[in-house]
Amino acid sequence: MKVHHLNCGSMCPLGRRLLSGEGGWLAPANMCCHCLLIEGRHGLILVDTGLGTADVSNPSRLGFGFNAMVRPKLVMSETALYQIRELGLDPRDVRHIVPTHLDLDHVGALGDFPQAEVHVYAKELQAALTRPSLKEKSRYIPAQWAHGPKWSPHNVEGERWMGFEAARALPDTDEEVLLVPLTGHTQGHCGVAVRGDDGWLLHCGDAYFFRGEMDVDERHCPIGLRVFQSMVQMDGASRMANQLRLRELKQQHGRDVTLFCAHDPVELAQLSGQARERQGSRAQYAA
Repeated sequence: MKVHHLNCGSMCPLGRRLLSGEGGWLAPANMCCHCLLIEGRHGLILVDTGLGTADVSNPSRLGFGFNAMVRPKLVMSETALYQIRELGLDPRDVRHIVPTHLDLDHVGALGDFPQAEVHVYAKELQAALTRPSLKEKSRYIPAQWAHGPKWSPHNVEGERWMGFEAARALPDTDEEVLLVPLTGHTQGHCGVAVRGDDGWLLHCGDAYFFRGEMDVDERHCPIGLRVFQSMVQMDGASRMANQLRLRELKQQHGRDVTLFCAHDPVELAQLSGQARERQGSRAQYAA
């Protein structure tokens, strides 16, 4: 499967030194919404959607707190809808969406693909639809799914992937896309494992925020991001335990699995560049 790495929502929170570990204390940091577009055998698949056209047109629906703290750029050219068209593909061919979780910056574009089936961990869907706590009322935005998505909830039922529980997100197809529960950030947060042409990718969502957190020799993360993750987590013990498991996965299977998170722009740039190089090499070989 051909995989594209997209930034579907640049964000510029103040405090670059605190959030990136370098630069000025009050300078804007650079964060992204790292999404995957997969050219599957039976149509297009999105892993996370980032922010959508309705978020760009009506920023107030994201809430004052998110806009003031995260400072999203909100430009149409960064939406998944526009980027799919720029690739010469038809957005109507997006048949499936597989979110890591349903936070507002991960599913803002659901309404741009109303025909798509949305495959989500059942625990996460329940939390998003009921919003039982104050924290969940602020992170989940019902307006983003007011169009009535074709929800397809999944549970783990004994399948394993690299030692983790997993559920096939697209069980009625031969596409290898798996939901891998990595709870803690939210009640039903998952990673999404994708078997592409060059091996496994694991989109870790918000299981971590900074590439240094996956350093198997010396884990590190800027203090601002450490504080932010603690502030928004639903289960800190589970989140930290899953980070440890991800580092072990990288150490044991790093040659077979590429891990990345949703908001680290360095990871996005590296993987985007590698994907373009591979595609260019294949095109040259085919010619």
